[in-house]
Amino acid sequence: MRAAVMGSPIGHSLSPCLHRAAYRAMGLDGWSYQAFECDEARLPELLAGLTPVRGQAGAGDDAWAGLSLTMPLKRAVLPLLDTVSAPAVEVGGANTVIFRDGRRHGDNTDVYGIERALAGAGVPAPRSATVLGGGATAASTLAALRNLGLFSVTLLVRDPARAGETAEVAERLGVTLAVETFDKLDAFTGVDLVVSTLPGGAADTFADRLARVPALFDVVYSPWPTSAAAAVAAAGGTVVAGFEMLLHQAVRQVRLMTGVADVPVEAMRAAAEAEIRRRSAAGPAS
Repeated sequence: MRAAVMGSPIGHSLSPCLHRAAYRAMGLDGWSYQAFECDEARLPELLAGLTPVRGQAGAGDDAWAGLSLTMPLKRAVLPLLDTVSAPAVEVGGANTVIFRDGRRHGDNTDVYGIERALAGAGVPAPRSATVLGGGATAASTLAALRNLGLFSVTLLVRDPARAGETAEVAERLGVTLAVETFDKLDAFTGVDLVVSTLPGGAADTFADRLARVPALFDVVYSPWPTSAAAAVAAAGGTVVAGFEMLLHQAVRQVRLMTGVADVPVEAMRAAAEAEIRRRSAAGPAS
C-alpha cells in the first residue's frame, strides 16, 4: 500500500517521518510513504495517475491508500474529488485524500490537530481570540475555535483584500470575523488566545508586542521556539507549539488511511523530534 505527501515546496516536510514511524510501530511492513513536489498545475495529472484502493482485501503494493496535502494544494484539490467531508467543505480545503473503492474522498485533519494541540497544552476554551494570517491554516483555526464555542474572532492580515476566502469560511462557520491589518496589532492583544498562522520568522517582528498575551499558539514547528513563543514563555504565558498540531493532524491521517484506530502517537512524536534535532544539527542545507 502506498501513501504520500504532495505540495510545493515539499523537501522539508516531516510527514514522511511521521507516517513511516507509525507504519513501523503498527507492523505495516507493506506500506510506504513518499514525498512528491507538486504545484497546482500538476495536481490534476498526478492525481489521475494514482491507482485507488478497490477494497482492502487483495490490494497490491502499488495501490494508493491516501495523500497528505500541503500548500498550495488544499483548496485546489476540492474540485478533483468525488466526495468531501463536512469539515473540509466548511474550511474550503482538504489536507487529506483517502482512496476507497475507486473513489477519492477529501477530508481535513488540520482542525482536529489544532484542537488537540490546544487541549494538550491545557489551554481552555477561549472567550476571545486574534488570528494572525489569512491562509488555509487560519481557516482551519476558525473552525477549531468555533468548535470550542467561540463565534467572534479578529483576523489580522497584511492586505484585507486578500482575506476574502477566509472571510467566506467564517460565514460558512457562522463566525463573526473582523479583518484588520497588522499595524493594529496592539489593539487586539487583550484576548485569551493569539494564534499565529504566519510562516517561519514572520511573527518574530511582533515578539515584544505579543509577550503580554496569556496564550500563544504558533503553528511554526522549526526552528523552535520562535522569538514570539520565547517572549510569551518568558513573560509567564502559555505557549502551544506548532509541532503538536502537525503531529495530531498526522495521527488522524494515519487512522483514515489505514483504518486502524490505535495509532502509535508517541512513536510518531519521538521519530519526528529526532528528525528535527538531526536537521537542526546539520544546518540549513539539511
